[in-house]
Amino acid sequence: MNPYINPIFLTRLLKSYMVDVNRVWKLTPKQMRKFQDKALRKTVKYAYNVPLYHNKYKEHGVHPSDIKGINDLKKLPFITKNDLRNNYPDGISPKNFDKENGFILSTSGSSGKPLFFYYELFAAIKYVEGFMRILKAYGGAWNKSRMMLIVDTKPGSVENASFQKSVTPFIEKFVKLDNIQYQHVGEKVDKLFKVTNDFNPEYLGSDPHTLREFAYLKNNGKGKDLNPKYIVSSGAMIDSYTRQYVAKAFNAKVLDNYGSTEGGPMAYECIKCEGYHVNSDYIYLEFLDENNNDVAYGTPGRLIVTRLYGYGTPIIRYTGLEDYAIPMDPEDSCEITSTQRIKNIGGRSMETIKTPSGKTILPFHVTTIPASVMDDFNTYKIKQFQIIQHKIDKIEIMIIIDENLRDEGASVKDIFDEIENRFKKIVGSEVNIIINEVKEIPKDEGINFVKVVVSKIKDY
Repeated sequence: MNPYINPIFLTRLLKSYMVDVNRVWKLTPKQMRKFQDKALRKTVKYAYNVPLYHNKYKEHGVHPSDIKGINDLKKLPFITKNDLRNNYPDGISPKNFDKENGFILSTSGSSGKPLFFYYELFAAIKYVEGFMRILKAYGGAWNKSRMMLIVDTKPGSVENASFQKSVTPFIEKFVKLDNIQYQHVGEKVDKLFKVTNDFNPEYLGSDPHTLREFAYLKNNGKGKDLNPKYIVSSGAMIDSYTRQYVAKAFNAKVLDNYGSTEGGPMAYECIKCEGYHVNSDYIYLEFLDENNNDVAYGTPGRLIVTRLYGYGTPIIRYTGLEDYAIPMDPEDSCEITSTQRIKNIGGRSMETIKTPSGKTILPFHVTTIPASVMDDFNTYKIKQFQIIQHKIDKIEIMIIIDENLRDEGASVKDIFDEIENRFKKIVGSEVNIIINEVKEIPKDEGINFVKVVVSKIKDY
């Protein structure tokens, strides 16, 4: 049966839209925790019917009745990417899950073999609601604001399932959505830029690589009609230099959204105060140290995600994001105190820099260097860069220079020398820093953008 002609489903959909989008603004911290506790109990009870989770919980001697709420979360075992891979296809959803009317989603495979799991219709709708919430937080309206979303629209992506295969086609039967356009991020940049310029959106959303390419074209006299009010980055970590480069090119505020295929829309950068608001009614995040203990506010921790909604494949205490982030005190907020807060996203654990002295340096400590140098030299002649750690004592920095700015201001040599000096202050003088100017930096195999930090060494 088509769910969109099912009155029960339609009632659920309407209630979800009317209540869920605004929840983070309306609940107190105590009310949010009560909501999370109830959602977690329901999620764990569902997961117990999934072979992967059932076997894991039995092995660890835990039963859904042991889980009363978030405070009991640590009684549950971790779930890894390999757990999901090794149990696909039949072990990652209940036997009675309707796979025909669900979605098979896959991650990009940027960290190795792609990961597949199941999404159901209502989970896809939740993804759209998360988008609506973010737009509202940025002063927009989903049915009025002109938006261009340059995202992965191919089958198997969460964007395809959420925007093109679920609720959007249904809404378009009643409301014209001429104010929203989608473009596939894999198209040629010149084509994407022309379509976007012709549309002239108020809100432009895409990954850092595409936004950086757009900024380069804007800086070189193209896109005179492209003047978005806000630019929203998602899909990959945005480094400080790219953020500043894009913001300066368009004279627009650049805001970051943090999400994943597995976790959905997890957090969005606040427009009014420092850091990110977590969608705490959708997910619960743990920030753990190397001993799997919670870190203090202001301390980097490894992210563990638990999704509090959706059937298909549950995501509970999932370690596969492999990201670091710094938690903040929710009370230090502009207006929303009911959600968890993130100060910044540190990058993936596989992208950390190791030093001969045994230190581990999170990506954002080194990706900020080009931005700080450009600020001090008052130039944006670096078009793009990539940091590659080849050995424990060898780091290569590949840099593309904007030819139109090459001879303006400080010399390329002076800029490179200063970048090298600042790198050595962070990673140590014994590390050999090699800076190479290149014409192009190849995209990472299996994904559609250039990684800012690449590590080619094993744990040291």
